[in-house]
This record gives sequence, structure tokens and C-alpha cells, in this order.
Amino acid sequence: MTQTTKETPNILVVDDEASNRAVLRDILEAHDYQVSEASDGLEALRAVEQNPPDVILLDLNMPNMGGLDVMKTLKLNREFALIPVVIVTGQNDNASRITALKLGADDFLTKPPHMAELIARVRSLVKVKAYYDHMRDYQKKLEAEVADRTRRLQDALTEIQKASLETVYHLSRAAEFKDDDTAKHIRRISRYASALAKRIGLDDLTCELILYASPMHDVGKIGIPDHILLKPGKLTPQEWLIMKSHTTIGGHILDRPTTEVMKLAQTIALTHHEKWDGSGYPNGISGEQIPLAGRITAVVDVYDALTSRRPYKEPMPHEKAISILKEGRASHFDAQVLEIFLSMQGDLENIRLRTEEEEVSENDALVGIIHNEQRKGAVSGRGISSGKRGFNPGNSAQIDTNGKR
Repeated sequence: MTQTTKETPNILVVDDEASNRAVLRDILEAHDYQVSEASDGLEALRAVEQNPPDVILLDLNMPNMGGLDVMKTLKLNREFALIPVVIVTGQNDNASRITALKLGADDFLTKPPHMAELIARVRSLVKVKAYYDHMRDYQKKLEAEVADRTRRLQDALTEIQKASLETVYHLSRAAEFKDDDTAKHIRRISRYASALAKRIGLDDLTCELILYASPMHDVGKIGIPDHILLKPGKLTPQEWLIMKSHTTIGGHILDRPTTEVMKLAQTIALTHHEKWDGSGYPNGISGEQIPLAGRITAVVDVYDALTSRRPYKEPMPHEKAISILKEGRASHFDAQVLEIFLSMQGDLENIRLRTEEEEVSENDALVGIIHNEQRKGAVSGRGISSGKRGFNPGNSAQIDTNGKR
């Protein structure tokens, strides 16, 4: 096969008669066209695949595969469908012309074609093919640019989402800043809740909203006095009333939300301590009156509270925490939500390990910052202090039946 160059158009001549091919070759080469040949339809298709031509001159009656079948095959292939085809045949009946044109033929010449007419048709169709090629290449270029810009926008969106989630985590820590385990707790709650939502079958957008909104479930604790929030012993009835008000305080902090994630955050803050049987707080609603996001957060929040160290309690073993959760089925928790949560223990462990690794990384970075500041302080005569209070988590404390204050 003669390979096509960009400067010289390639014309594929398809005819079972060698003499007919030779006549067409001589005419075309005299006008500086490259010529490829095929003696039947199957050979023509192979030639097109190996070296797509700019124009095909196609006979109709050939062995193995006729011209009409070649046309059908080419037009079904997106890569070759726009190659111009001129039917060159001894058949002069209108039915053949109409069939060929319906199949996508661009022109029709009767054998033997007049040289001037043949060259005029070929020259015109070569220009058409060049235009098609230009538009195809331009479209591919545009598609590549769109894909590249889409990728960059997606990367930027991912960074923004990551930064937004980190902002939520850090701001949520303010509510329980004096609790050393708060950072990990917030991350775990976020990921547990999102994973549970996905297992339940919620759509990706809702799962993402829960990922961002659930860390703010206890934002109202910023309004609870330290002597109550961090009390290692049992709370008095009055103190317990104040502690429970963190739900409504959170609702006020997140009041008048304008985005879906903040609306959901307010809902979760107000409802994650409600119970299935109506004995929860602040409003004592029950069953499906409690929004699903609140029911989801209630389960994961209790589990994490039970298995985490708090100023007023030691962490509980996983098995004991699961046993307590089961006792709350259909009284404290939505039984269906709880059942799905209990089936995802592997996911919980993966999330816990991932959070621990992130915390170690952040602590290493913090140690580096502190060391740098201490060196600066030593040079300037100023020291620094973390300002953190020590806690004694070993004492017994009053907790809600869900395992947390």
C-alpha cells in the first residue's frame, strides 16, 4: 500500500477489473494524486483500516463483498463514516443510484468516467474531506482542552472541599477544645456517619453533606461552662439541665442557614440526642419524626463516646459498647439504622486507624512548631506555654444513657 502524506491526497480505487483500476490510476496520478487499489469489498475495507484514504472510488458489482455492503460497513464506523465515496459503475439504472445515495454515497459516475468530470468530482471531495478532518481535529483539540480544564476544576474543587472539611473540623474543635480527644472524635463522627449513610443507601450528595455537617453536632458545647463540661464527677440535676442545653445552643449558633450543609448541621445539632421512643432531648420527638441524619449521628456519636476517653470516663471496649448499643435498639435508636451500623465493623476499624494515623502526623507537625517557638523564645528570653489543663479521666462521672454528656 502507498502511504498517504499530508501534502498529497490518497484516492482508494476499488474495482474487480484490473484494467478499470489501471485507467483510473493513470488519470489520478497524472493529476498528482496518490492511488491505492483494492480488487473487492473485503480488500477495500482492509485498505481503509490500514491507511484511511481521502476519497474512495467504488465499484458496485464485485466478488466477496459488493460496493453497497462496503458502503454500509463504512458508514457504521465512526472513524471512516465521513470518507467521501464516489460510486463508479457500469450499472446505469436509477434503483442502484438511489440505493447508493441513500447509503451515503457522495457522488455517482458511470463507466467509463469522463476524465475532466472525474478530476473535478475528486478535487471537490478532497476539499470536503480536508474540511471534515479539520473539524475532527478541532473537535478533538476542544475535547482535550475541556477534559484538561475539567480535571483542573475538579482538582481545585477537591482542594476547596478538603479545605472546607478541615475548616469544619477545626471550628468544631472549639466547642470541646479542652477535651484532648476531640479532634479525633470529630473526624471519626464525620466519617462514621458518612459511611453509615452510604451503607443505608443514601445518594452520594447526601452522604457528602453528612460528612460535612455531622462534625458540628456538638457545636453548642461552646456555650457550656467548663466546670460542667469537664467535671470529672457526677453532675447535679441543675448541671445536667445546662449540659443538655448544648443541643439548643447549637441550633441557635447554626440558625438561619443559607446552604444545605449548614441546614443539615443545624438539624443534626438539634436532633442527635433525640431517642426513638421519645425519651430524648431537647424536644422529645420520636420515631421517624427524628430526621434520618439525626438518627444516624445518634448511633455513631454514642458508639464513639463509649469507646473514647473523656474527661469524665475511660474508654470502653468495643464489644461492651456494641452490647450497650444493642440494648438501645428500638428504644434509643432506630432499629434499622442500628442493624446496618452493626454490620459495618470492618469499616469502623479502618476509619479509626486512619484517624489515628492523621493525628500522629498532626502531632508531629505541632511538636515541630512548638520546638521552633521554644528556640525563638530561648533566644529572645521569652518562653511559651500550651495553657492546657490536666485532666483526671479515671473518676466516675454522670453520663446520659447513651454514654455521653
